[in-house]
Amino acid sequence: MALHAKGGRTMKALAIAVTGVRRLVRDRSNIFFVFLLPMLLILVLGAAFGGAFDSRVGVHAVGAGALGEDLVERIERVDGIVVSKWEDREEMVLALERGQLEAAVIVPAGYDGDLRRGAEVRVQFIARPDPAARAIRTAVESLVVEQGSLLRAAALAEQMTNVPYSDALDTAVELTAEVRSLNVGTLVVGEISPFEQMGRFELGAYSQLLLFVFLTSMTGSTALIESRRLGVTGRMLATPTAVRTVLVGEALGRFAVALVQGVFIMVGSALVFGVEWGDPLGAAAIFIIFSLGAAGTAMLMGSVLQSEQQAGGIGVVLGIGLGALGGAMVPLSVMEIFSPTLYRVAHVTPHAWGVQAFEELILHGGAITDIVPELAVLSAFAIVVLTLGAWRLRVALTRP
Repeated sequence: MALHAKGGRTMKALAIAVTGVRRLVRDRSNIFFVFLLPMLLILVLGAAFGGAFDSRVGVHAVGAGALGEDLVERIERVDGIVVSKWEDREEMVLALERGQLEAAVIVPAGYDGDLRRGAEVRVQFIARPDPAARAIRTAVESLVVEQGSLLRAAALAEQMTNVPYSDALDTAVELTAEVRSLNVGTLVVGEISPFEQMGRFELGAYSQLLLFVFLTSMTGSTALIESRRLGVTGRMLATPTAVRTVLVGEALGRFAVALVQGVFIMVGSALVFGVEWGDPLGAAAIFIIFSLGAAGTAMLMGSVLQSEQQAGGIGVVLGIGLGALGGAMVPLSVMEIFSPTLYRVAHVTPHAWGVQAFEELILHGGAITDIVPELAVLSAFAIVVLTLGAWRLRVALTRP
């Protein structure tokens, strides 16, 4: 009998939690603000401020001959450029227009034969007007000039020795391949910024995860207020439903909402943008404990505030403000350099500890054992706000 009653309470609590998730999914505006907007911001931040990535360059060199292939090989050897060869020139240009390529190089048919005859040849470069394209153009121009030096050497040899131009060019190419190139050594002084070694979308992914999970939880506190105002919670308590069951159900509901959104961001960013979250166990621990803290904060707001308008306005300001202060918008390392005081203040927010933990996993390849201090702080925060939220909600539900 006791087990049956316990099972009944559990089912009621789960039913309350499921209702909270249904409210989230059924609201069409949430499809954009809860799911699509975080992914869009990850894309925008990755495109604007992401770490190193390879530029995609399409090359059309059909019928260009040996020298044309030599030019293509020179482009392929450039660091930071990934070359794809296209048979159809129009398809390559269309791919450039659609953003699938950063630039396109067209080596005309007969390139080899025209150069050997000393005729003027034009290599076409097509790109979008952005800094990355200008850098690619500079690299391609230098390669064309480098190959042109061989042509000038062959012309001089033809003039001085009466050797046929084609033979002189072949000799120049062979000699260039035999001559050792200049070796340049690089010495790095100081520490390399860890963000330079980060993938293109990682920074935006973990910062937007923390920002939006907390923000959605804050604004989601309106559901608690609405349930109280419409008497839904009161009618539940009029049935054989204990206050404890309602409290557990509401806490699970807030946590489930954070869980659904966070899993979508983490899995979606990994599949769409190739984001690597580091040690899976550590990343899951950070996310789950942070979500518990967000759920507790939402319960506390929903039990203290009296109207949905208050909760919506304060939730947005609090969610964005704490996220900005906690490093979800400006990296903590930047704060530490330019304002050590602000860096210390940032650690009053759970976001700062979450950001610090994710950076340990993603930037430094750490494991869950390396983020125990951060997890401990996040756990303490979650326990405090969940306890306060449950207490305040009990008072709000039981007072006359």
